[in-house]
Amino acid sequence: MRRRDFLRRTAGTAAALMVPRWLHAQARPDSVLAHPDSVAADTTTAGGSVVTIAAGGDTTLGYNLQDHFDQQLAAGVAREQLWPYYFAGIKPLLEPADIAIVNLECPFTERGEKLEKNFNFRARPELVRILQEGGVDVVSLANNHTNDWGRDGVKDTIHTLDRARIEHFGAGMKLSQARRPAILERQGMKIGFVGYYFQADPDMLEPEAVYATPKRAGVAGCYKDLACVREQVTEDLERLVPKVDAVIPFFHWGKEGSYEVRDYQIELAHLCVDLGCKAVLGAHPHRIQGIEVYRGAPIFYSLGNFVYGGIKEPKDAVTVVAHLHLTAAGVTAEVTPVQFTDWVTRPFQPFVLEGVARTEAMQRLWTYSQGFEKMLPQVEAFRMIPVAVPEEG
Repeated sequence: MRRRDFLRRTAGTAAALMVPRWLHAQARPDSVLAHPDSVAADTTTAGGSVVTIAAGGDTTLGYNLQDHFDQQLAAGVAREQLWPYYFAGIKPLLEPADIAIVNLECPFTERGEKLEKNFNFRARPELVRILQEGGVDVVSLANNHTNDWGRDGVKDTIHTLDRARIEHFGAGMKLSQARRPAILERQGMKIGFVGYYFQADPDMLEPEAVYATPKRAGVAGCYKDLACVREQVTEDLERLVPKVDAVIPFFHWGKEGSYEVRDYQIELAHLCVDLGCKAVLGAHPHRIQGIEVYRGAPIFYSLGNFVYGGIKEPKDAVTVVAHLHLTAAGVTAEVTPVQFTDWVTRPFQPFVLEGVARTEAMQRLWTYSQGFEKMLPQVEAFRMIPVAVPEEG
């Protein structure tokens, strides 16, 4: 990795940034590419090209993160130092990938009508530069916050991402646009992404207005209607799968604060694989959940939080970055355990877990995955090691 010597302490200011050790040197040998249960994919194999996708979970650049950004500006830290800060600790996981994807859980806007709901997020459009510096190529907008500031917020978000040349899917100015896939071509392969937000009762806490309709801006999916979202998914995938080399849906689903995978998550994930998807990504619970391998396709039910400004001091800060390696013959995958924030030393800056903390995270993944018929071999390797898991909430 290239040296990133971009953070200096601001002398005499208690609010100055805490600089991670590795920013002052070349990338360390214990990155994702060196861990014994992680595999670096070459761009070609005996069977043809390999496309590597790095995936992170919920990413919120507004709220507490925007406040932190502004506090650093007030303390004298330059914007040029702040743009790369938040992704610095995990950029070595994203940069080698052909495609880096996250769930963008905040609109980029400073206007619009605030939707009545429990929490409303938004970030100034200039903060899209954080995604650019982090190497993010494409984002899912299919979540419960994209429409927090109504039609204007959705419009500004799409405009901001387009100007930044970051692909997006899962939301639009009307339902047909929200269901439109993002198709990225890498190594001669076309990869299609689609996104949906869905929760059944009693998990749903949001108003129906977050969803797009033929005449209303919002996100893809259906309000508490499983048959409806099954229909959307089936129609969209039957059109898309024959047109590309691989399709990967990104769902926003499940119960917030829960490590338990809901039946409807499993049903929708299996539907996608049955329709030809190579892998399934998920987020929303703000916790990691189990990883299943179904008919050869890895299903990440919840990737947890990533660069997440929604909370300063979470009860559980463990998350993962997933790597998918796609070929014409199939897909392989692995995860890298990450802590997504440390308010004292690395606020809103995810960093790779090492040693005991890393082992414990992998043990937890095995615990969460043990109910599935098959899990990732990397996770299965930790099956004999007992671990206590945090309480939900």
